[in-house]
Amino acid sequence: MNNTGKKNPGMGEQLEKRLASTQKRVGNSQRFISTICSEFEKHNRIAQINYERYDVKRGLRNADGTGVLAGVTQIGNVQGYYLQEGERIPREGCLMYRGYDINDLVNNAREEGRFGYEETAYLLLFGALPTPEQLADFTEILAEWSPLPTRFTEDMILSVPSTSVMNKLARSVLALYSYDEAPDNNELQAELFRAIRLIARFPTIVAHGYAAKVHYFDHQSLYLHLPQKDLSVAENFLRLIRPDSQYTPEEARLLDLCLMVHAEHGGGNNSTFVCRAVSSSGTDTYSAVAAAVGSLKGPRHGGANERVLAMMTRLEQEVENWTDEDAIRRWLTRRLTGEAGPDNLIYGMGHAVYTLSDPRATILKTFARTLAEEKGMADELDLFERVERIAPEVIEAVKGEGAGSCANVDFYSGLVYKMLGIPLSLYTPLFATARISGWCAHRIEELYNKGNKIIRPAYKCVLPPKPYVPLAERE
Repeated sequence: MNNTGKKNPGMGEQLEKRLASTQKRVGNSQRFISTICSEFEKHNRIAQINYERYDVKRGLRNADGTGVLAGVTQIGNVQGYYLQEGERIPREGCLMYRGYDINDLVNNAREEGRFGYEETAYLLLFGALPTPEQLADFTEILAEWSPLPTRFTEDMILSVPSTSVMNKLARSVLALYSYDEAPDNNELQAELFRAIRLIARFPTIVAHGYAAKVHYFDHQSLYLHLPQKDLSVAENFLRLIRPDSQYTPEEARLLDLCLMVHAEHGGGNNSTFVCRAVSSSGTDTYSAVAAAVGSLKGPRHGGANERVLAMMTRLEQEVENWTDEDAIRRWLTRRLTGEAGPDNLIYGMGHAVYTLSDPRATILKTFARTLAEEKGMADELDLFERVERIAPEVIEAVKGEGAGSCANVDFYSGLVYKMLGIPLSLYTPLFATARISGWCAHRIEELYNKGNKIIRPAYKCVLPPKPYVPLAERE
């Protein structure tokens, strides 16, 4: 603008020149990379025989599929089989938090008519069930820290919105480092206080990150709500993500259940292992947790329920009669053989540990029935149960490996989120909102057990030495 308030006539020309310059740089870079990519295969592809020659534990897994033992923990335990003379014998799945069966935690919270995630987070973090006074104090402290720091939403979320809520969550976690007076103080009391604040703030960060995404990229109205101190984590989450902040008691109870079953899953899952590996270097909490968020963002880890829902939506459209088990069986067979397209997996079936059943899936399926009937989605839940029953038969017939292909938690969690009206882009962030309590517990266990070393697996280099060629002699 000039002094008269009129636009500078040269401003448009300057913008055009900058745009042209940027486009030229992008074009040059892309051409360079395209040329280099033609050589990539020769220099970077590793022959498969090397993995067998050096007995590499790919994915840190033994030949029989069990995980390579990298440590011990008292936080979570996952059981889905037992070994007999070196053979895996299937058994019903069992998930333990600090020695307590997840079913006992869920059922007692339900019977007592209270929300259970806060108790679960306390148990994971401190190692023991809280007394009524301790639970009340812990719940109050979580509520006190659920609002974000002053102008955090404006400066860190709205000013740099992201199409990915998980990306925004990771960046926000790292940004919280700057709001911590002593972020590198890893004394126990400081670590516990930091963990409480992260558990409390995750729902708010996710909700505000989603609001920014919807506003700036989906071109919808911006709704920002503040958490209320008298509500549970589940209630607050529903209140924060809905424009009208309305929810029913049954919706909140079912979401609370989702948070409980996703809070922890042993030290061997990818994101928890990442958190422990990064923590073993002695770095700060925010760096370790942001790394775990990045791991969970990957479609092989946290995004499976989205793929289940996409698969089931297609089945619902292509199989007219949802009660026709033969038609369902034919549809699953065509999918698995590749006749229905290149995506030849039955998502939500099978697990690295669970064989006969995943207790988390069983819990969600059982308690989702009431809400499904309220929402008019009972027929859809029935369809999911039919697929759960039929899919192992189809996998056995097509691939010969149906044993151990039980439905995992992702098979039902996507349907539950759909019942709750939770948008697809919030499925994995909601997973992170629950799992932050387990991540923090594992980080602290990694830091405060003497004898733990920095996690450093070995990689065998299979490239022979090469003579250096002077620059002028290279072709």
